[in-house]
Amino acid sequence: MNYVFSFSWLAEYYPVLLKGILITIELTVVGGLLGVALGTTCAWARALGPAWIKPPVSAYVELIRNTPFLIQLFFIFFGLPSLGVRLTELQAANLAMIVNLGAYSCEIIRAGIQATPRGQFEAGASLAMTPIQTFRYVVLVPALQRIWPALSSQVVIVMLGSAVVSQIAAEDLTFAANFIQSRSFRAFEAYFVSTVIYLVLAIVLRQIMAGVGGMLFARRSVR
Repeated sequence: MNYVFSFSWLAEYYPVLLKGILITIELTVVGGLLGVALGTTCAWARALGPAWIKPPVSAYVELIRNTPFLIQLFFIFFGLPSLGVRLTELQAANLAMIVNLGAYSCEIIRAGIQATPRGQFEAGASLAMTPIQTFRYVVLVPALQRIWPALSSQVVIVMLGSAVVSQIAAEDLTFAANFIQSRSFRAFEAYFVSTVIYLVLAIVLRQIMAGVGGMLFARRSVR
């Protein structure tokens, strides 16, 4: 029997699909912004921070980078309630993405900081800047410029990895695809459409990251 492709279910289930897309975008925006902010803080701590802060930050980075994202998600959603910390599905998904991206972006940003010429630190000191001011005004932007393509790729990877949050019933795009195929029995079409949407989201996100990089680093050149 020949399989007949049909996308007629889109008319009925497009609100579910749209909700999944919006939640995936929300997870990406929240996880991306706060994850990179956390990664920047951790990168400063590992590269330039006081000696006492480096071991716990290093432990966090190694723990996250060497364990599966799905296990991290399950620990936050199913494990933390045992300690009295109860989160909704969306809160747990956001927290897991922030923690995960924070660790990976930390190492990427740290590489940019360590590639900074020593003279830039000395220039900041000569202007009577504190170490924090030197990092913020002299070191950070050139360091980000060096690693922006790698950081952009990592943000896209985390966005695509958000597909696993459907395992805790967070109603993202993958959750929507699972729901649609279970009701319409059109698994191929449902997952084909979700695959195309993820592809479009990834391409658009790369373009946005490139545009943001262009604005941040305008008139600057890596020395």
